[in-house]
Amino acid sequence: MLSAAEHSPTSHAAVLLIELGAVLFSLGVLGRVARRLKIPVIPLYLLAGLCFGQGGFISLTASHDFFQTASEIGVILLLVMLGLEYSADELRSSLRTQYPIGALDAALNALPGAGLALIAGWGPIAAVTLAGVTWVSSSGVIAKMLGDSGRLGNRETPAILGVLVMEDLAMALFLPLLTALLAGGGASKIVIAVSVATVTVTIVLILATRYGDQVTKLVSADDKESLLLGVLGLTLLVAGIADALKVSAAVGAFLVGIAVSGTVAHTAIEVLGPLRDVFAAAFFVFFGLSTAPGTLLPVLPLAVALLVVTSVTKLGTGYVAARRARIKRRGRWRAAVTLIPRGEFSVVIATLAVGAGIEPKVGPLTACYVLLTIILGAAVNKLPDRLKAERPPRRPPPELLVGSHATTQGN
Repeated sequence: MLSAAEHSPTSHAAVLLIELGAVLFSLGVLGRVARRLKIPVIPLYLLAGLCFGQGGFISLTASHDFFQTASEIGVILLLVMLGLEYSADELRSSLRTQYPIGALDAALNALPGAGLALIAGWGPIAAVTLAGVTWVSSSGVIAKMLGDSGRLGNRETPAILGVLVMEDLAMALFLPLLTALLAGGGASKIVIAVSVATVTVTIVLILATRYGDQVTKLVSADDKESLLLGVLGLTLLVAGIADALKVSAAVGAFLVGIAVSGTVAHTAIEVLGPLRDVFAAAFFVFFGLSTAPGTLLPVLPLAVALLVVTSVTKLGTGYVAARRARIKRRGRWRAAVTLIPRGEFSVVIATLAVGAGIEPKVGPLTACYVLLTIILGAAVNKLPDRLKAERPPRRPPPELLVGSHATTQGN
């Protein structure tokens, strides 16, 4: 007879499959409901996570670790797919033209979080933490929203991308800085951590922008199976190395997408699309799983206050970025509302602070704030489409032009 220990792996596998099947089937139903109602599906995924998570109606046990790993892969796939849509030349051009927006973005959106922490008396390290939470938009959420709404090719999207890239690169320096502060390291440790991150980001940027052709040659578009495995493996490898060096894994994945070009990039978008959809859904579900609904209510007023202030400041960031890119009014407002959601970086920043024993309210406040920004961002995502398109200025009749010219010459 088999022992209980010999039975347990099979039992665990059965529970894992049942939980995964139930969650994925539920997500499929929610996706269909969202399409019928013509609303974004992301808030429904988040609410599903709350229902299945801590303090929800059903608690997932066997599949929790799976969703944690799948959520990390989901962010990586969202970012590599976003990178595949753009070339290295477009990245360089965006960084050159939009760098003033990076300073404006940091000033407008980091200060409210820092100010709240200082007013609440949580201390300077909590202020640095909340500054990061409110500063950076969610590349993962925004990539999903752009893909779902068919806006990846819109004229305002490069302006949005420029803001996201600068934020992600800034996070590659901010996270080591915050880690050193939380660890209580002196000035020398902080300088070393930031220096290592700066060198790593610079190397990866050079490889992506100057040697993209060589990277593309590593995979072939002739065989979709080998292309899928090659691009996915390369993306995970670079993201893992970037994360090990305390640089954002999302930045590494995005730059892999930038480096891959031509036919390989187009085919990679086709074969990676379904995989991205599955793991991206896992990312949004896991965020809900990690949030206990009971901890959200006490910090709700603070989260709403941050939501109001930082939604306005993000609107300003996106609008100015699109205006600098000479986008028309409707596109400016599309860029503005798209940048509202915060997500993976905010959660990572708060997790670091909570693990270090900083103010306990930082964790629930971040979860509530991020959830509200995603819901608001998804709710207003399509509002700019209702604006009337700008009409080009009317040209006067030719006879008036001639008369005006003759009058000018006569005078």
